[in-house]
Amino acid sequence: MKSDSETPELHQRPRFINFPFDPNRLPFFYGTVVLVCGTLGVLASAPGQTVGVSVFTDFLIEAHHLSRSWISFAYFVGTIASAFLITRAGRWYDRFGGRWVSAGSAAMLAVVLTGMSFSVGIADVAASFLPQNYSTYASFVVLTLGFFAMRFFGQGMLTLSSRNMVLEWFEQRRGMALAFIGISVAFGFSITPPFFEWLIQRGGWSWAWQAIAAMVAAFAVIAVCLGRARPEDHNLTPDGPFAKENRKTHAETLSGRQFTLSEARRTYSFWVFTFSVGLSGLVLTAFSFHVVSIFGDGGMQRSQAVAIFVPAACVSVVVEFVGSWFSDFVKLKYLAMVQLVGILTLSLSLSFLQSGPTVYLVVLGMGLMQGMFGIISAATWPRFYGRKHLGAISGFSTSIVVAGTAVGPYLFSLAHDQFGTYRPATLLCAVLAIILLALSPRADRPH
Repeated sequence: MKSDSETPELHQRPRFINFPFDPNRLPFFYGTVVLVCGTLGVLASAPGQTVGVSVFTDFLIEAHHLSRSWISFAYFVGTIASAFLITRAGRWYDRFGGRWVSAGSAAMLAVVLTGMSFSVGIADVAASFLPQNYSTYASFVVLTLGFFAMRFFGQGMLTLSSRNMVLEWFEQRRGMALAFIGISVAFGFSITPPFFEWLIQRGGWSWAWQAIAAMVAAFAVIAVCLGRARPEDHNLTPDGPFAKENRKTHAETLSGRQFTLSEARRTYSFWVFTFSVGLSGLVLTAFSFHVVSIFGDGGMQRSQAVAIFVPAACVSVVVEFVGSWFSDFVKLKYLAMVQLVGILTLSLSLSFLQSGPTVYLVVLGMGLMQGMFGIISAATWPRFYGRKHLGAISGFSTSIVVAGTAVGPYLFSLAHDQFGTYRPATLLCAVLAIILLALSPRADRPH
């Protein structure tokens, strides 16, 4: 569906914006191609996500002769450092568009993964310039820098740019697009650990990272060829032929105002939604990182702990599919409340975990929390604040979420070390969820 008029800026754009073809000349709405491309981009970020990194943890401990606490601390420092840069990097998205930022992020992630595959050799070279007693610190620094780059380019920039690129092409049908991404990513991330493990068993952990790097690099080429930043760049409009004539059927249509990051941060709703997704990231990462220990404290076996993710993923897929459809018709604050109920349910069930009913509550809480996370963290910013500064706004929110994923495991570890139980940490998360629930009814779209 072509726009009513062509702007002068369109003719002034560089020729390579249509490389290798112009989407406007195709007989179908190109947003569907961007949807597939963006989904592949989020899936390509898996090596930089906790779900992908955790598979290599034990091998890094053995290869670098570091304790689990040292590896965990390197991961914590690297993740926190990446969070501080994501907001500024989000401005790259606003300047260059999702196509080039996602391609560049994927290319850099591939380079980092290749470097991590040689991390032992790099650490040995660095240690050769240091006194013998400092060789352990060389490994720590190398892994910290590697984790920083993996988290920044993977969980941060590649995820943000790929997802936002899709949101540029869909407005009234944004819920449908998010449902497609959410379901694909849920299934994709669920098979990531066994797939990475298969690669490791086939050729070793170093070779596995090199093979994964080649796959991520392949996506960088796909992003350059098929990705496109904004439909207006090609004289097209969001939703294309799927756009509804009566825009008022949407529960929260954009008023036309394009918020800057500083303006968005001065609104009440921005912080309610940001802290909601941040708390979700904190709880989910902490639980995933310590799941075996948490279930062990509840008198259950390792196999029971690992198996919890399968039914939770099934609940999450259903919740995300239904929630994404509803997001086109209801106010987002109601979906945020469902997410917070999930956090509260999960936190309380973990506080009093035993074999039996509380395990089912863990599955339900995780499903509600994970299912709504993808919707809230993606749909809120373009709907509430417009698309002009989408990268900066979503980047700032993402930085808080990434920081939460770093703080969560450490917070739970601290509670267990000090009190011999995770209960103080899980109850604190429950209290925070209740506070955000009380604040949510006023979290409407700013004007």
